[in-house]
Amino acid sequence: MSTPFHSLLAEDIQSYIDFKRATGRKFNTEAGALRLLDHFLFKNTLIDRTALTPLLVESFLASRQRTRPRSFNHLLGVLRCFFSWAVTQGRLAHSPVRVRPRPANSRRLPFLFKPEKVQRLLEATAQLPDNSRASNRATVYSLIFRLMYGLGLRVGEIARLCHRDVDQERRLLVIRETKFGKSRLVPFGPRLGEHIEAYLIRRIEWYGPWQPDDPLFSFSNGHRGRLCPETISQAFHHLLPTIDLSLAAETNPPCLHCLRHSFAVQTLLRWYRSGIDPGKRLLHLSTFMGHSDPASTSWYLTITDGLLSEANQRFERLVEAISGEVSL
Repeated sequence: MSTPFHSLLAEDIQSYIDFKRATGRKFNTEAGALRLLDHFLFKNTLIDRTALTPLLVESFLASRQRTRPRSFNHLLGVLRCFFSWAVTQGRLAHSPVRVRPRPANSRRLPFLFKPEKVQRLLEATAQLPDNSRASNRATVYSLIFRLMYGLGLRVGEIARLCHRDVDQERRLLVIRETKFGKSRLVPFGPRLGEHIEAYLIRRIEWYGPWQPDDPLFSFSNGHRGRLCPETISQAFHHLLPTIDLSLAAETNPPCLHCLRHSFAVQTLLRWYRSGIDPGKRLLHLSTFMGHSDPASTSWYLTITDGLLSEANQRFERLVEAISGEVSL
């Protein structure tokens, strides 16, 4: 079997990755973690599987110097799943993983953009000047941030969009090969549609007629200028000091992903205020955002003051209704 791995577990690691990807998962992050393990085993010239001991696993984890509990636990989890699979497949007699996860600190709340702050962000974006390596930055980044907040898209999904992925007639975007290896259709409303149409026309003025595979967001004609997620994130962080954000002590600093998180929370708020039961709509939101199941979506539904207030009001109305029935 041809494999990029080189240690005594090379074929096992490759088979495990192939198995996971056959289920529809990209598995890139996990494959990277297993590549670190493979390099460690190869560097230490292990040639006997009996040397795969708990002490060896501890030595590998110590070599990575991961201070954050979440990062350490992720690496540990990848090892635990791989070795458990190897035992199930009869490739190993037992798992050498005995290390326990590190206790995580109390989870801080993510920063949530209220509509007025998003408006400030868009106003600041509209003032972005061009530079020698990037033209039309204001127009390009304005639509990117609108799509992330208005449709809850991931930055990687934004970066991969091509012209053929925009269906103006049906008012939807085709999001291909997402985080979980699946594609989905994301509809957009008339106001966002106007911004998209205006952008597509402006792009023709800059570079000429669109080709189907042209990246939707780039600073030049063709694929050479395609924006990468890191470039978009840098532009976002460059703008933050200009929009006067106030952070609570228990809140994490804002990042680009907060636009997607804010979309989910604002959607839940609209449901509460419209009298819609969020529990019955969570699957819809999960599908729209490209999650594998509603449990993944529930992570975004952070309890904020606005959500708590709406939930309290709904509870009070329920109590009043019950009280009225009892008094009858």
